[in-house]
Amino acid sequence: MTEATTVRTPTGAQAVQRALEVLHSFHDNGPDLSASDLSRRLGLPVSTAHRLARTLVGAGFLEQDVRTARYRLGPAMTELGRLSYHQRGLHLAAPELADLAARTGAVADLALRSGPHAVIVAGGPVPPMAGLRRPLRSTAPGRVLLAWPGSDEHAAPGEELADVRADGFAREESETVPGAYGAAYGTRTLAVPVLDRAGHARFALSLRAAPSVMTDERAAWFLAQARACAQALEILLLPPAERRPPTA
Repeated sequence: MTEATTVRTPTGAQAVQRALEVLHSFHDNGPDLSASDLSRRLGLPVSTAHRLARTLVGAGFLEQDVRTARYRLGPAMTELGRLSYHQRGLHLAAPELADLAARTGAVADLALRSGPHAVIVAGGPVPPMAGLRRPLRSTAPGRVLLAWPGSDEHAAPGEELADVRADGFAREESETVPGAYGAAYGTRTLAVPVLDRAGHARFALSLRAAPSVMTDERAAWFLAQARACAQALEILLLPPAERRPPTA
């Protein structure tokens, strides 16, 4: 078999990998994608991208707009996402996060670790073109997940993460983004861990707000609110045997 034939006829594992890469192309919550868009993002011929997309349409993982011929995530993805949301108990976290947001005037999010990324799984709305995932070290929730790694994860080196663990939280100051919170402001984020009995961060809980809302003078109050919510989520999201014992 020639190299060219290998490229034209991928193995089963390669075909699955390519199909997953097509689905991952929609992570940024942007507009629908054409076959040409997928081709550019994946570095594949347009014909290959089109064939993969059509296969995923047939399985319900993508759907195609009949007017524009562009693709978006399909009903099978919605179904699986909703099932996973409930299997993890995240529907139980939603009221707590909504109450925390109402009390503080901030956006309350819950994130978990997925490989090298922190993925927001519950909480506030997803801004267009933002997506739900961020590299772990680039955000406060990600650094929390790194500072209290799971049992199957390696502790990440770094003085900054040692400081996060010593402080019990991570802080992040974003750049100014025009239009955020109704004007041209940056955002300030505080993140705390949702810990299990073994001391691993199952989730990271974060509060995001403009600096005019989350002021330096009120930072301790915001942190206390986040920690109280994280303790409530330990009870809601973890089985009894995996929860930390109550403090006196």
